[in-house]
Amino acid sequence: MKTLFLILMLMTGVNFLNNTDRGTVSGVVKDELSGLPINNVAVGAVKSGRLIGGAITNAQGTFSFGIPTGIYELRLKADGYQDKIIRNIRVEKDRTNTLQITLAQDVPVPVEVSKDEAEAEDVVTAMEIGRNNRAVSRTDSYMPAGGGYYDYDEPYVEHNTESYDVINENIFKEVVNNPLSTFSVDVDRASYSNVRRFLSNNQKPPVDAVRIEEFINYFDYDYPQPNDGHPFSVTIESDVCPWNETHGLVLIGLKGENINENEIPANNLVFLIDVSGSMGETNKLPLVKQSLKFLVEQLRPQDKVAIVVYAGAAGLVLESTQGSNKNRITAAIDNLESGGSTAGGAGIRLAYKVAKENFIPSGNNRVILASDGDFNVGASSDAEMVRLIEEKRDDGVFLTVLGFGMGNYKDSKFEVLSNAGNGNYFYIDNILEAKKVFGVELWGTLYTIAKDVKIQVEFNPAKVKAYRLLGYENRILNNEDFNNDKKDAGDIGCGHTVTALYEVILAGSDEVVPSVDPLRFQNVTQRASNDYMNVKIRYKKPNEDISNLIEKSVREGQIRGSNNLLFASSIAELGMLMRDSEFKANASFNSLIERAKRSKGTDEYGFRSDFIKMAEIAELLYK
Repeated sequence: MKTLFLILMLMTGVNFLNNTDRGTVSGVVKDELSGLPINNVAVGAVKSGRLIGGAITNAQGTFSFGIPTGIYELRLKADGYQDKIIRNIRVEKDRTNTLQITLAQDVPVPVEVSKDEAEAEDVVTAMEIGRNNRAVSRTDSYMPAGGGYYDYDEPYVEHNTESYDVINENIFKEVVNNPLSTFSVDVDRASYSNVRRFLSNNQKPPVDAVRIEEFINYFDYDYPQPNDGHPFSVTIESDVCPWNETHGLVLIGLKGENINENEIPANNLVFLIDVSGSMGETNKLPLVKQSLKFLVEQLRPQDKVAIVVYAGAAGLVLESTQGSNKNRITAAIDNLESGGSTAGGAGIRLAYKVAKENFIPSGNNRVILASDGDFNVGASSDAEMVRLIEEKRDDGVFLTVLGFGMGNYKDSKFEVLSNAGNGNYFYIDNILEAKKVFGVELWGTLYTIAKDVKIQVEFNPAKVKAYRLLGYENRILNNEDFNNDKKDAGDIGCGHTVTALYEVILAGSDEVVPSVDPLRFQNVTQRASNDYMNVKIRYKKPNEDISNLIEKSVREGQIRGSNNLLFASSIAELGMLMRDSEFKANASFNSLIERAKRSKGTDEYGFRSDFIKMAEIAELLYK
């Protein structure tokens, strides 16, 4: 690999990291006849006959790489297809040039090229054989605070595959035989912004990238503030199901208490930043730096920040520094560069060690991990990383995970890490999303007011025949877990809202639902009640280990739908259409878009208008 790296360096003669003006080339490559995406296409950007950068397309035919500003030729090579050259590709500073490219199947066409062009073709071929997405030109070493070096001698080898855990959507369950529905809350929002990234590039996202609960919980709702001594309020609404009018739709909403910034305890934050070779593109490390600097602007004097980075090794580049010293923190962020392989496990261990050394007993102690998730050295399997995070969460240090980039993005890894670490998970696709996470929702992102929050719902079989929870598939708990205070669950931040939807089949319906044979040794009996459902919620205060219980019984006719339910239902409907759900019934883009427009309300920050535009793009792509 070192040999290939040296060859690339000698032939390109370019020091990428010394050029601060960079942009991104991305796109999708498809078969000219079938329109299907093409995997393993070598895409190289050539200038003056020399390869400057490149990538290999993934299973969805997409690619992305960062290069210095300028005008390039784009050269594409793939087995079974004709080579292709696209001229006059303009790369501008901090901008992404997104391309839609087709390749014709292999028919020999003689092309006369110059010596320099032939040399560049050879490099693209070498890149294809070696699967080397980005030639990292930094051959010197980076010295972290306290001594030690990062070894950047080896170039980063991009796997160029995004990964998502399979989601098998929830089915209808008969109330008589399945009286309880138990799940952990989820305030993650990564799925929504990640899918928005695909749609913005005029691409359909992978089905399993669409997690309906994260779509719904991306948005705040008009729920009341708590007034009963608990850290969040509980709202329940019901109405006719928009995509199946013979069914009902039930909303359960939680609203975390809004706490004044001055009343929030001091923050002990450790930025854990991936500076490996895979992070070199404009929408990765440069966007990480912009995002974290936005957070730094919000810090108070009582807050403090340390910075740990990891590539071939891990190191402390900024010891814990008071929030009033913003210039020093910002300078440390500005000095970060990318290169090398990814020792994620070592970085996580060091970050938690630093957080523990600077622990504030009554404060908010948190590690903020920023990466594309491509851990490939050291502890790298999901199981190893989960065990490592679980070891650390009992120390009182929470976790925020920030995902960046495309092409080799590891959503599946990030989701399990945040779930294991008393954490929340966001995907930052642009600077506006960073502003939302670290501006509009800063204290909800950073300050947890309730941990291990679980919901258990019991429907009355006299009123409801069957129910289906929309989303939360990877948050389902055993019914016995509800009263088990040792069972980890989701957390709620200051001002956060959590929303869950149930689609229900009403009692008396002739609709056939999955059921089991009658029991042989016991009978199922029903107690007469006018209650529609009973909702129980357990939570712990951040520094406690014993849970508190909230319980609400709801009588039939007491609950009515509002704009909260209308807008949440439009989001769920979009998710079902994009997942091609077997339960989508009469769902339609026209219906959900009309309903979203009708219920979007004041929309102070434009997030709901953004959703409507996203749905309109999806409607065109899914025709």
